[in-house]
Amino acid sequence: MRASVGDHLVQHGRVVGQHDQVSEVVEVMGREGNPPYRVRFPDGHEAVMSPGPDCQVRHREKEQRL
Repeated sequence: MRASVGDHLVQHGRVVGQHDQVSEVVEVMGREGNPPYRVRFPDGHEAVMSPGPDCQVRHREKEQRL
């Protein structure tokens, strides 16, 4: 998994009825785009995440084309 600043990290809900959590990557702390990432959630709080298999990166360039 590789991400850049400005990409969105989507953590999919693990149980029925749980919504996906979307956060913005504000800092890449690993080498060459690898985790961990500092992310900012819509409510403004930040966290350091090392995403697991229930996450995906939505790259900024692809989102702008949609």
